[in-house]
Parts: sequence; C-alpha cells; structure tokens
Amino acid sequence: MSDNLSSYSREDGVASHNRPIRWTHPHHNIQRVLALLLMCLLGFGSYFCYDNPSSLEEHFTTDMHLTNAQYMNLYSWYSWPNVICCFIGGFLIDRVFGIRMGSTIYSVLVVIGQLVFALGAYVDSLFITILGRFIFGIGGESLAVAQNSYAVLWFKGKELNMVFGFQLSLSRVGSTVNMFVAEPLYKYVEKFGLIGYQTLGIVLLLAGMTCVLSLLCSLLLGCMDKRAERILNRRNAGETEVARLSDVKHFPVSFWMVVVIIVSYYTSIFPFVSLAQELFVKRFNLDSDAANRLNSIVYTISAFLSPLMGLVVDKTGRNLFWVFISLMVSIVCHFMVGHTMIDPHITMVMMGIAYSMVASGLWPLIALVIPEYQLGTAYGM
Repeated sequence: MSDNLSSYSREDGVASHNRPIRWTHPHHNIQRVLALLLMCLLGFGSYFCYDNPSSLEEHFTTDMHLTNAQYMNLYSWYSWPNVICCFIGGFLIDRVFGIRMGSTIYSVLVVIGQLVFALGAYVDSLFITILGRFIFGIGGESLAVAQNSYAVLWFKGKELNMVFGFQLSLSRVGSTVNMFVAEPLYKYVEKFGLIGYQTLGIVLLLAGMTCVLSLLCSLLLGCMDKRAERILNRRNAGETEVARLSDVKHFPVSFWMVVVIIVSYYTSIFPFVSLAQELFVKRFNLDSDAANRLNSIVYTISAFLSPLMGLVVDKTGRNLFWVFISLMVSIVCHFMVGHTMIDPHITMVMMGIAYSMVASGLWPLIALVIPEYQLGTAYGM
C-alpha cells in the first residue's frame, strides 16, 4: 500500500503542513489493513456456509432422502430470490440503510438463515431447510454488495483490484475450509449416536458459528467506518447526490456489458462446483472424500492467487485483457472435464487460476463506470 508518511491536508481538509499521519488516522496503512481484514471476514461466514450442501451432498440425499431435484432446490431457493432482492438490497444500502447498517442487517439475516437451515435438517423437514436457504440467500448476496461498496469507499484509486482479490481470497478460504472440514466434522458428530438427519443438523449449526463471526466483524467495521467518516468529513463531501431506482435506466452500456460477463461466467462456475462432486465420483471413479478435495481446488487456488492476480491487474491496468484470457481458459476447462479423460486435477487448477483473475479484474470495473453514490445499486444488479 502507498506511503502514509506525508501530508493528508488535501484528503481530510485539515491544514497539516506535511505533518506525518498517525497510526490512528483512517488513511494510515495500519487502519487500512485492519479495515481490509474486517471486510474480508465480512463474507467469510456466508461463503463457508453457502457450499454446505455441496460438501455434505451425500448426507443430504441419504439422511434426508432428497432427490437430485430436491437437493438442487437448496441452491435454487438461495439464488432465485436474489434476482430481485439483491438489487433491492443494494438500493437500500445507497438510499436507506447506508453501508454500515445495511451490512449489519444482512449479516443478521445470514445468521438467522443458517440457523433455520440447521433446524430444518435436524427435524428432517425439507420445507424448513428451503426456508432457511431462502433467508440465508437474501442476506448473503446483499452482504456481498455491502462488502464491495466498503472496498470502493476505502480503497478506490489505490490498489482496488488487489483489495477485491484479497476479499475473494479470504471468502474462498471459507469455501475451501468447508470442503475439507464438513465431512470429518460430520463423522465426529456421528459418534454421539444421533440419527443421520440430526447429525446433519448439528453440523450445520456448528457451521453457523462462522456467520456469527462475520456479524461481529460487521459491527467492528461499522464502528471504524463511522469514525473515518467523521475524521475525513465524508458526509459533507458526498451527499450532494441521492440514489434513485430510476438511475438504473441511465447506467452506461459499459456497465451492462460487465453485468452480462458476470452473469454468464458465474452461472458456469457455481452450479458446476455444486454438482461436480458426483461427477468426479461417477466419471473418474473417485471416492467421496477425494472428490470433495478435488472439487475444492478451484476455491483453494483462488484463495491464494486472487490477491496476486489483483496486483498484476493493478500494475498493468489491463482489466479487460486479463478477463478475456481467463474466460477463454474457463471454456477450455469445461470442455476438458466434460469430454476428455485428462486428469481432472489439471483442469481444476486451470479453472482456479482463471477464476482468480476474473474475480480480481472484473468487479472493480463497476467502480470505474458508476458514481460512488450509486455503487450499492450497481453491485446489487
């Protein structure tokens, strides 16, 4: 991050005459790194719990006797409401709640959703599990909007691509850890002699503790941001414009092109990861543990590479070039896993690298084409 030991008079309105920034000032690297860590942990819980059905797929289908269609409803009822709710959630951040209150409200929804999801599994009720995923989805995707808005607010113009990479990295650590620990945790809880679906419910309840961690991070980050707003006089400088739903009609074509890329790419990645475990078992004759580990490679690679890829984009300034290359690699990966018997480890490593670059280079483009007061609405789209 950039050097802090210089005057900050132009940035906070205080005549400092080259006075060094103290570590308690929001522009100091210590404060910015702490804010970045809290931003990253803000999405840790939701990413950890999002793929609980994937890492425990076998137990959902055997313990709760779910068909493939019923199992996929655990993802469908997470995703479909967000076609509308995520956009509304972003608008509410811009116009009603603000980032701080919005992130806290959505974090609470994530916690409630995961608790209801766990309850549904514990009592063997498909309806309650789906209701939990519905609530979890409303909170989780809107929380991601708040997370992105925080990143732009604190880092726009300074290492923004790398910051998005770090956010993706720690969030994907959550997904990766879930893939590795869910099955061993299930086997441990199973030793207490519970019925299968009750074991599943307890495991999901324990997973929900990560959502509580994210809620605590949201509260801490909100306190930091409120203090930064006061010191930097953000409120006086940034309230000349008010977000409106009708603003969407005036978003530039470049924004809609980014949206098309995001939708197309993520609909090829997330459903694939959700179903890949069974594919690896049947097509490549792997056991469930090996398939789980293989399935986690995409998230593992992105967890480590995303900040580096973001730094590369920051240094070269060629977001679109790197995004295009990554999309081409992803297309090749889908062909390889579906139509060849090439070692799937190679395919998943390539897909993980491509995913890291797309996420680090694509999301910051929105902040370049949309005004700051509309960013919540834009990221909600």
